[in-house]
Amino acid sequence: MIVHVLPDVTVLFLLLFARIGSMVMLMPGVGEQTISATIRLAFALLLTLILYPVEARTLPAGLSDDMNRMLVAMIWEIMIGLGLGLLARLLLSVAQIAGTTIASAIGLGFAQSVDPTMGQQGAILSSFLSVVGVTLIFATDLHHVAIAGIAGSYKLFPPGEMIPLGDFRDAAIMTIADSFKVGIQISAPFLVFALVFNLGLGVLQKLMPQFQVFFMAMPVTIMLGLVFFAFLIGTIMSLYEGHVETGLMRLVPN
Repeated sequence: MIVHVLPDVTVLFLLLFARIGSMVMLMPGVGEQTISATIRLAFALLLTLILYPVEARTLPAGLSDDMNRMLVAMIWEIMIGLGLGLLARLLLSVAQIAGTTIASAIGLGFAQSVDPTMGQQGAILSSFLSVVGVTLIFATDLHHVAIAGIAGSYKLFPPGEMIPLGDFRDAAIMTIADSFKVGIQISAPFLVFALVFNLGLGVLQKLMPQFQVFFMAMPVTIMLGLVFFAFLIGTIMSLYEGHVETGLMRLVPN
């Protein structure tokens, strides 16, 4: 028995896979370097199969008859997917911003480790927050919102149309600004702690000039900072989750 696949169906499936595959390769959680490309491609194919019956009617028709138009549409879809994937990366960068700031405030800025979510070296607290944040996303089913955002992107950025460079620029600026704002809000208690503690050490140094106050107080700073961090970890992750949910909901049509 010979199964004939219609050219239009094949082209529309590849058009869907171009955007979804590009996004999956950059999405936090499933697009990490530690996950093999085979698994990421399999996940992208699974998402494409799931979304095809829903989104096929929104795709442009007649692409199989025009090779040039099909190639242009495919390139645009890949660029849109890469843009949305990068926006997701920027959205989760709040963990790196907050972790690096907190580590510097409590004296752990020199402690570096490889961040598995970003594939680069960073402060050990930022790596910890990144891993906990991605775990929290899957534990609270926020990845369902991410999948809904992938489906909603076809309404916000219809296939076959010009790439909305202005919209991507505005979205990137908004995401970076929100990430920095939430990162500083998360690390604000530690900045206040560092300011008050170092101010007290400065006064003590003036009273006892011969005593190396800052050198001797470093273990105390780290210990108190970690205790403070342990008490606030619940609030930190709550702010992180709210920031990620707000960012992902921008892609879900009302």
